[in-house]
Amino acid sequence: MQRISKISGALSGSYLQLCRRSLSRLPQTQPALVDDDAVLPKMPPFDYSPPPYTGPSAAEILKKRQEYLSPSLFHFYSNPLNSVDGKMQYLFDENGRRYLDAFGGIATVCCGHCHPDVVEAIVSQTQRLQHSTVLYLNHAIAEFAEALASKMPGDLKVVFFTNSGTEANELAMMIARLYTGCHDIISLRNAYHGNAAATMSATAQCNYKFNVVQTGVHHALNPDQYRGVFGSDGLKYAKDVQDLIDYGTCGNVAGFLAEAIQGVGGILELAPGYLPAVYGTIKKAGGLCIADEVQSGFARTGSHFWGFEAHGVVPDIVTMAKGIGNGVPIGAVVTTPEIAKVLTYRTYFNTFGGNPVSTASGLAVLRVIEKEKLQENAHVVGSYLKDRLTSLKEKHEIIGDVRGRGLMLGVELVTDRQLKTPAKVETLHVMDKMKEMGVLIGKGGFYGNVFRITPPLCFTKEDADFLVDVMDYTMSRM
Repeated sequence: MQRISKISGALSGSYLQLCRRSLSRLPQTQPALVDDDAVLPKMPPFDYSPPPYTGPSAAEILKKRQEYLSPSLFHFYSNPLNSVDGKMQYLFDENGRRYLDAFGGIATVCCGHCHPDVVEAIVSQTQRLQHSTVLYLNHAIAEFAEALASKMPGDLKVVFFTNSGTEANELAMMIARLYTGCHDIISLRNAYHGNAAATMSATAQCNYKFNVVQTGVHHALNPDQYRGVFGSDGLKYAKDVQDLIDYGTCGNVAGFLAEAIQGVGGILELAPGYLPAVYGTIKKAGGLCIADEVQSGFARTGSHFWGFEAHGVVPDIVTMAKGIGNGVPIGAVVTTPEIAKVLTYRTYFNTFGGNPVSTASGLAVLRVIEKEKLQENAHVVGSYLKDRLTSLKEKHEIIGDVRGRGLMLGVELVTDRQLKTPAKVETLHVMDKMKEMGVLIGKGGFYGNVFRITPPLCFTKEDADFLVDVMDYTMSRM
């Protein structure tokens, strides 16, 4: 126990108490967890202390959630985190304890929690004009649309602002149907595109689909390089799209909707060669190609600004949200001038889409990404982290696969590498233990056995080392 006191500077008192309680419960045959200072991983130093928190406790908030909020809400961890403060890649709980945020609010916190440039833009715009309407002119929406269009390839330069990724995908699907005059859309099995009417149809996981009428979407074989029947052969998977068109439609389709890396689906990067082949097939069938960049966009993949760029394709429509505003609720659809005209045939209007505060935040995000070279950082640190996680796979049999790109990485846990049996219970256990040691990660995949690592893009190599060391420490004691 005396050795624990030596590292008290790196860990909070509450965690030290937890360590002591855990040690006291161990059987006498169990070796001591703490042998020297190097055993317990140490969180990198950080020059920030949050102001004292005087609000309700986690227990009080949980009680109010259960009484007043939808019973559909759920939370991570056996002891849920009460996050009250954030700064860059770190979150702080009600006791001021610091956590390394490797989930980023589900790939949403792009520049870092409360990035000063983004905060300044939000506050400045809020003090001047919080909301007006797109029926009047305002510089914020125009300047952000121009800046966003400059990041797009080809003729993708007309922007429609929305409030979320679901809303962006709904609009994109409607545009494709209006432009082509067809109703059928093809998406992928295991995909998640939202939970509204059309997007729930495009989503292809039963966990996210209610028993309501869902029409006009066909789900193609997923080009899953880990569990898929054709491994990494993208061309073989692509043939299924042509089969769906031939046997499930009139021969023409409205479009194809896919993520370059499936986020909710478990950080699955589509097999090489798949998207170019499918885009060609869809074009021949008269359809539009829609890239869902809600999670993989805004430099997260490191090698490119948009996920689809890694596949050498140019979509007809691109949807985005999450990282676009660093946590401010905003989404967007970007398409060509020709395709955009279809919304002029009737009245299309969005009260909050293009709100001055939201678009001011979005413009600040683009500037921070460029100024601080966050795309380069995502590539360098993400590659380093992926290499370290891959090395961890060689040590722990429970790790079946390490995948992803940049700072959008997945670690799939299995109880049997040959059978690829999902390690559902073990995933929850490791997540809980990592949280106790100060690291927050997400989970996903159809079986809920994939760690989703999507931190703010300001993540450092020291943060990566701490994450991997904590994961290693936890898995070594299972």
